[in-house]
Amino acid sequence: MNENITLRNRKLAAKVIKGLESRQMTGFYAETKEEALAKALELIPEGSSVSMGGGMSVHEIGLADKLKDGNYNFIDRDAYEDKREAMLLTYDCDFFLSSCNAITEDGVLVNIDGNANRVSAICQGPKHVLFIVGMNKVCDDVDGAMKRARNVAAPINAQRFGLSTPCSSTGSCMNCKSPDTICCQFLITRFSRHKDRISVILVNDNLGF
Repeated sequence: MNENITLRNRKLAAKVIKGLESRQMTGFYAETKEEALAKALELIPEGSSVSMGGGMSVHEIGLADKLKDGNYNFIDRDAYEDKREAMLLTYDCDFFLSSCNAITEDGVLVNIDGNANRVSAICQGPKHVLFIVGMNKVCDDVDGAMKRARNVAAPINAQRFGLSTPCSSTGSCMNCKSPDTICCQFLITRFSRHKDRISVILVNDNLGF
């Protein structure tokens, strides 16, 4: 990462972390993917039950593989024939891992979901929620975060899953009602009722979509 970009990200991350703390959430900053991985493993005690949504950022820092191979009860939904069973187990796990579609400079998290298993677990159920978020996802405000989620994250994910949505063809949100739409639920997390249940590791890198 360019030294000037790193300096900017470091200062911006401090602002985001201050915003998270004002919302009863905890924030950390990692200069590298390796630092992010080390911090995540520090936060998750061995023996914990852990699940996750489809967060690419969790995979990109190597966290998913470490948990699968380590001394953890990793609920791997891909290993379950009955996906619903895995999703229900998720709601009682110790840690739920996710990225977010966008985060504001003052610490508001914005997520869009299709099946709602990810956003529902963020809201309620798992004892702790840990986000891995690249600095590329930081936006000025909620409006900017929503635009990023709808016009960057959603079209890329729709293309990734091979879905027949207008955004798969146009590359931007068409506010569709396609049966394949993944923009079914919009979650804005502006405050955590349960202090420090939600933690965010900001990473000085471009992660996920």
